[in-house]
Amino acid sequence: MFRNVYLKSLRDQRRALIGWGIGIVLLVLLEAALWPSVRDMPDLEQFVAGYPEAMRKLFNLEDFATGTGFLNAELFSTVLPVLFIIFAVGRGARMLAGEEEAGTLDVLLVTPVSPVRLVVQLAASLATATAALGALVYVGLLATSPAFGLGIDAADLAAATLAMVLLGIEFGWLALAVGAATGRRGVAIGVASTAAVGAYLLYLAGELVGAVEPWQPLSPFHQALTGGPLGAGLRAAYLWMAAAAIAFLAVATPILDRRDVAAH
Repeated sequence: MFRNVYLKSLRDQRRALIGWGIGIVLLVLLEAALWPSVRDMPDLEQFVAGYPEAMRKLFNLEDFATGTGFLNAELFSTVLPVLFIIFAVGRGARMLAGEEEAGTLDVLLVTPVSPVRLVVQLAASLATATAALGALVYVGLLATSPAFGLGIDAADLAAATLAMVLLGIEFGWLALAVGAATGRRGVAIGVASTAAVGAYLLYLAGELVGAVEPWQPLSPFHQALTGGPLGAGLRAAYLWMAAAAIAFLAVATPILDRRDVAAH
């Protein structure tokens, strides 16, 4: 019973996952190939020192002259978090709310599972797809690091990739939960996107405004990006992202269970 919905959801995502996977691999290859040119720039350290201190801290520019610092600034603190969140939110909103709006939810409801188990299986499918993107990032960078002299440690790369995956799962499961509770894809995307923007603004404000700094640890971006994330190791703060994602589903599934989904 578990496999039917879980595997169907993965099959439904296969084309999007292939497209996203190709894009992620090309991005990783491009950034890795740029490193030798950046490394050999004259006066690179002086160039980085010209940035405001807050910006250097926010985007981890202090170590920009190293392969780890370069990837932190170019990928792990900027592009990858956005891409993982966009992918997971889009898929999470579509899984249940999109099916309901399209009138195809009956395909899932004919399986002999409860609404609660249905959400859990879809959440597992989304987590698997997001982890697959993370695996492509890990393998791509691990394979290209020796070729371009990035000097990336395998364990540090695994921890940084895990941070990206958890960040995507947290907001993706939020979109799935809102979709389960409301049955509306647009609302699910809107709520999850707004939450992501708000979390990033809190993270940004915590770096720039002293009065906001005590609240900064509440931001998933702070939990994922502080100290790197490449080179920061496996951090206990990652558990907060996993706990928040589970909490979203725990709140939404009883609401779905009470809704007359079959009537839609």
